[in-house]
Amino acid sequence: MNSNFVQLENIRLHTVEAGTGKPILFVHGFPEFWYAWQNQLEAFSRDHRAVAVDMRGHNLSDKPTDAKAYRPKHLVADLHGLIRHLGGKCIVVAHDWGGAAAWNLAAAHPECIEKLIIINSPHPVTFVRELRDNPAQQEASRYMLWLRKAGAAAKLAEDDFALLAAMLTKTTADAAWLTPDTLARYREAWAQPGALDATLNYYRASPLHPATPEEPGAAGIQLDPAAFTVRVPTLVIWGERDTALLPALLDGLDAFVPDLAVRRIPDGSHWVIHEKPDEVNRLIREFIENDD
Repeated sequence: MNSNFVQLENIRLHTVEAGTGKPILFVHGFPEFWYAWQNQLEAFSRDHRAVAVDMRGHNLSDKPTDAKAYRPKHLVADLHGLIRHLGGKCIVVAHDWGGAAAWNLAAAHPECIEKLIIINSPHPVTFVRELRDNPAQQEASRYMLWLRKAGAAAKLAEDDFALLAAMLTKTTADAAWLTPDTLARYREAWAQPGALDATLNYYRASPLHPATPEEPGAAGIQLDPAAFTVRVPTLVIWGERDTALLPALLDGLDAFVPDLAVRRIPDGSHWVIHEKPDEVNRLIREFIENDD
């Protein structure tokens, strides 16, 4: 695996890649980094140019300090620029915040995505709906309000990132993947100067959160569904034991994604790419090799 830095117009992103052939880009979420895709890099580098990126703010990529630098338009521009660097069009596999960026990218720039695979990341329109109308999703997303607070990074960093490690342990359906070596790698990424506070800017920059007395959050947002329609072949893989993003987020998704396949993994959680790597890889491969 080769570690690289890609200088885009306003940001330098760190990537790790392996293999040759058609590019396939893996995009992580919080609180992860490129290493989240180690199993996928190994599996797909056999016949693709498999690339995993550190999203801005994470690990070795640049870390703007202004929360406004993490608004969706900037995340989309990062991925769009990276795909141009990779040749202009590729398969995109994305999870969590990476998925949020990828949904928006696919809606705005469908020409740069051959196929889209989303893993446990809600489409913006269904997320707004559920945050506005579904008390269960409002409660499940309440952690976001704490992560938006000014002192959250310092608290998460205490005792060698004990709270972050516990968050992973408590929300996974199978903690076997959280080996001492893996946790050590994550702690090293979290400890990069400025990284932890920068990654929390994703939450601070987004209006998609439960309502508070000070802010309406998602309840104050009106999205034009036409602007978020995704017209590329799309596979959604969903671990149904996700405690933060509930399965109701999939309801009605086909209205915004005409070419859609959904594969549910009942015993997988938000961290299904780690818990069920072989199953996830099989589903991805079946989808990208199917020309129907």
